[in-house]
Amino acid sequence: MENKDLKSGVSLFGQSERLMGNDPLEEIFALNLGDFVSEHLISEDLAKKIGSNEKNKKERLKNQLEELVSIYSLKNTLCVLNFETKEEYAIYTAIAHSITQMLEVKKCNIYLAKDFARGMSNPDFDLVLVGTSDEKLYRGGFKYSDESVVSRAYTERETLKDGDIIAIPMFCNSKSVGVISLEKNNSAPVAQEYLSLVESMAKLFATSMTLQGEIDNTNLLMADEDSHISDLQHSRAELTALIGDLCDYQQSFVEHLAKAVDTKGRYNVSHSKNTAELARKICKQLGLNEKTTDLIYYAALLQNIGKIMLPEKIFTTSGKLSDEDLKLMQSQANIGVNLLMNINFLSEVVPYVTYQKERYDGSGAPEGLKGMSIPFGSRIIAVADAYSAMTSDRSYRKAMTTVKAVSILKEEAGTKWDPVVVDALCEIV
Repeated sequence: MENKDLKSGVSLFGQSERLMGNDPLEEIFALNLGDFVSEHLISEDLAKKIGSNEKNKKERLKNQLEELVSIYSLKNTLCVLNFETKEEYAIYTAIAHSITQMLEVKKCNIYLAKDFARGMSNPDFDLVLVGTSDEKLYRGGFKYSDESVVSRAYTERETLKDGDIIAIPMFCNSKSVGVISLEKNNSAPVAQEYLSLVESMAKLFATSMTLQGEIDNTNLLMADEDSHISDLQHSRAELTALIGDLCDYQQSFVEHLAKAVDTKGRYNVSHSKNTAELARKICKQLGLNEKTTDLIYYAALLQNIGKIMLPEKIFTTSGKLSDEDLKLMQSQANIGVNLLMNINFLSEVVPYVTYQKERYDGSGAPEGLKGMSIPFGSRIIAVADAYSAMTSDRSYRKAMTTVKAVSILKEEAGTKWDPVVVDALCEIV
């Protein structure tokens, strides 16, 4: 490569004619490094060596597409994809019920564009009802040309409100797939944190369904002996972009879910975020590796996820809770774990969330695990959560001082909390 090419910003990809003929992803995939490696890490000499070893570009492309398809699976997203029968669409009704319960709205309907409503297509509608929390409603939909708020939200790709109806479009960068419609209980507005959660969920669904459709098209291309190289290259670029988008929307969903939990729990500050940041600092203090630290961080963000399914009145009550409300509060951990199990890409954090209510002396729940048998991440989250809760204002009490909170943690180290984790926290705060 000549110096003038470097100065003009032309990369090795654009100059390596022997390797790929202006195909800017080829060197990365030829190295079997996936789509996340920066091109500047590949030298010109290495690019030429790779090129001399790769002989059949079409086969290489197919191998790369197979690799990309294998990266993505239904386990990496919410389990709401590619339904072919009416029975399978029951999951959409379950999601509609969950949204209704989380937001405490009157009802939730989920509509999919007819291209995505497999097994439920209806010639009378462009947007087909596939899930609802209204037991009396079993069919319905809208035309794209309708003046309804649902149709307009779909075509305009914006969250729209009309009276008590809120329509949230399900779309990603490449296409729209449907609409989530909410009907409020009363004139009180739905908190923005809850709307943001549903909006992030809608984008996650849309990206997942679009990606699944692209995977179906890719599989057909790979099976076609007469497929053109340009079509394979286009499919590779689409898959790469969609998988990247999916990762972004997954992270956004987790963060919005944590904010919604804090809103439901009536925290004046971002308790979940504070707990997660403190857990991260404890991990670093203890010298844990980056992957483990990240998992514990996300688990800490979502360790109170079950609260999102509880009625808001529980968190606005001053004084002692009723026996019924107390049982609901005690059940939130199990509710949270069940939710995480249905959010498949978060499955790795489930053990940390499941056991973060265990006590170090073995007298906790749900299994009565003791000492080192409690996952280390759970022990870290328990301490971070306790400190964060004690030093935050709540509806029924003022925040404790740092000195008071640390004193309580030290007193119960060895019985309720891991002494090593408590010591690490004390060194931080």
